[in-house]
Order: sequence, then structure tokens, then C-alpha cells
Amino acid sequence: MPIHLDIACTHLRHHGRSTLVSLGGIALGVAFFLAVSALMRGSEQDFLQRLVDNSPHITVYDQYRTQQAQPAELRWPQAVVSVSNAKPLVETRGIRGYRSKLEQIEALPGIRVAPLLHGSAVLVFAGQQQGISLSGVEPPRMKLVSAIERHMVAGSLDELGATPNGVIIGEGLAAKFRLRMGGTLTVVSAGTGSRVMKVVGIFRTGNAAYDETETFTLLKRAQAILDRPNRVNRFIIQLADPHAAVGVAAAIERSIGYKSVSWIEASEDLLNLLLVRNIIMYSVVSAILVVAAFGIYNTIFTIVVEKTRDIAILKSIGFRRADMRRIFLWQGGIIGLLGSVAGLLLGNALMRVLAIIELKPPGVSEVVRLPVWWGVDQYLLAAGFAMASCLGAAYLPASKAGKLRPVDILRGAT
Repeated sequence: MPIHLDIACTHLRHHGRSTLVSLGGIALGVAFFLAVSALMRGSEQDFLQRLVDNSPHITVYDQYRTQQAQPAELRWPQAVVSVSNAKPLVETRGIRGYRSKLEQIEALPGIRVAPLLHGSAVLVFAGQQQGISLSGVEPPRMKLVSAIERHMVAGSLDELGATPNGVIIGEGLAAKFRLRMGGTLTVVSAGTGSRVMKVVGIFRTGNAAYDETETFTLLKRAQAILDRPNRVNRFIIQLADPHAAVGVAAAIERSIGYKSVSWIEASEDLLNLLLVRNIIMYSVVSAILVVAAFGIYNTIFTIVVEKTRDIAILKSIGFRRADMRRIFLWQGGIIGLLGSVAGLLLGNALMRVLAIIELKPPGVSEVVRLPVWWGVDQYLLAAGFAMASCLGAAYLPASKAGKLRPVDILRGAT
């Protein structure tokens, strides 16, 4: 064992009570750091997973990000006279030539895409009326890009292909209108009057607003109901790597011209909120380790004060200033290392306890488990911050020990 480490261990053993208190503080700090960060990061990952799974990674809309230049502006850019408030021609909204643009997008690697016609209608049943969002889909493509098939409690998307007038509704809407599988209802739109449709599927996502307003039917049926023949107004896209959505959306927008919005852009406010939450969380749990580091400072400073004559003797027989600093830094490192190991074991036990806790909030039918993140990086972060705090707390008394003059101490100078 190196002489510096041997002396450091001897000092710590002679101050056993203070050493144990410092070790306990670091262990508890690391354990709570690990448990809290595991919960916070677990909830963040769970939220992002739900966000990514339940919404398209990229949505292409039938609009442009910037206003398109008028033909007259392109022909005469330096014209003396300009015309304002010109009323555009009335045309059917939608993505023009959507089949060719769909093929362009499908040619990109790692992409699944589905066309969709989204519009508003009114559902009428037994004298009741409800505004709904009607989405026309192609079932084979929709199953590749949407999680709606996993949320079906009755029927399936394939039933739409077998039933031209079929419609899939949410469980909330079915309960509100007392509808069941095979029931009929009337869908009224602004342009084409009313149509009788048959319920061929019921889904439940857990989002009450979505389950009460969203409905699905065949794309061709939706085009007829909304009076938009051969048009779609959205492409919904899923990627193999959701975090590449920003770059892929920009490439798609450059390729086809229409506005492409990634899930990151659409949820920018929520992601900023998560960032602020993480900063607050790490600040709070780090403060626990900083407070524990003061205990280490107090322990090592006390050793320095009590061992001044020993320090003088060591320096008089050849120990240099750097050697004295190394001895006391070893003490901080030993406490940090042992405290980190104990804290990681205790923190891991706390995480296992948290992972088996089941909660059932009022009004919720499903049991909720606490999401716990088991990533190795948080173990390394907790141990690394603990070691940095311990070495930082040990540096000041170690520096003081290195500056002591043996002649003054041996002569009894103060």
C-alpha cells in the first residue's frame, strides 16, 4: 500500500465516528440522487414514449410554411403598381397530386407513411348531435403509422375495408350515444348532406377528449362526405428513428413543398418544460450531496488541526507540500468511494421498491405503476458527482495541511 494511502486510512480509523457520519451522508445523498433521478427520468421517458407512439413523427399539411408568391409578382418583380387584397380562386383544398408525392416520401429510407383526409362533421343519433373530427384512412397503411389498432376494444381497422359505410368511433362517444357494434348513426357534413353509417369498431385511448370526438372511415367515403374527391390534406409519417424527425421533415418539405412538422417542433413547449424540470430536479438532488460534502470538510479539517505536529514531523523528514495534500485528498477519495458504493446499493434497493408500487388515482380505472429509469448513465452521474463533491470538500483542508510550516509548529508558534 502506498505510504500516502496508509497514512490516510490510519487517520480515518482514528476518527471512526466522524468518518461513519460522513460516509452515511454521502451514501444517503447518492441513494436519494439515484432514486429521484430514476423517477424523474422514468416519467420523462414514459411521457416521450406516449407522445411518440400516439402521434405521428411527422405530419405533412396541405399548406405552405411561407406565403406563395403570386404569378404577377414573379413576372414583374419591380412593378410600379401592386394589387392588394386580391381574392384567390375558390378551389378544393388538399395536397395536389398526392399519389406522386406519397411515392416520393415512401422512397426515403426508414419511413412509413399514410394519406389522410381530416375534416369536421356532425354526428346525429336519436335526436342528439355531436361535432366530430372525421378522418378518412386507408386501413393497411394506417396500421403501419398509427397506434389506433392497439387501442381497439371491439372490431378493427380491417372492418372498414369490408364495410364501405363503416365508421370507427371512440368508447366515450359510444357511451354518450349508447352505441354498440353494428349500430347505425347519421353523419352530416356541410357540403353533401347526411349519410347513414354503421359502427364497425370502437377504440379507447384513455384521452377523454379524443375518444369523444375522433372517428375514422374509409378514405374514399370521407372524400365523398367532405366533398373533396381525390384529395387528402395530410400525410402522417412514422420513422425508424423518431429523433431524426427534424431533419427528415425538412428534407420532405424541400422535396414536395408542403409544410412538414416534426413531433419535436409540434411539442416544443412541452420539451422545454421537461428541460426546465430536469434542471430543477438535478439542482435539488445535487444540493443533498453538497450538504453531505460539508461533513467531509469538517472531518478532514478536524484531522488537520489535530495532526499538525504529525504533519510537521512528516514534512521535516522529507514529505513535500504535494505529499501532504495527497494524504488528505486520499481521505476525501476514500470516503467518496465507499459512500458512493453504499449509496448505489441503497439507491438500487429504493428503485426496486418504487418499481413495484401500484397507484390507482381517483376516477382512473387502470392501475398505474411508477416509471423507473434503469439507465447506467445515472449511476455513473450519481457516483461521479459524489466523488467530485468529496474531493472538492477535501481540497481546502488538504491545501491548508500542505501550507503548514514545520518549524513554526515544532517551536509552538500559532
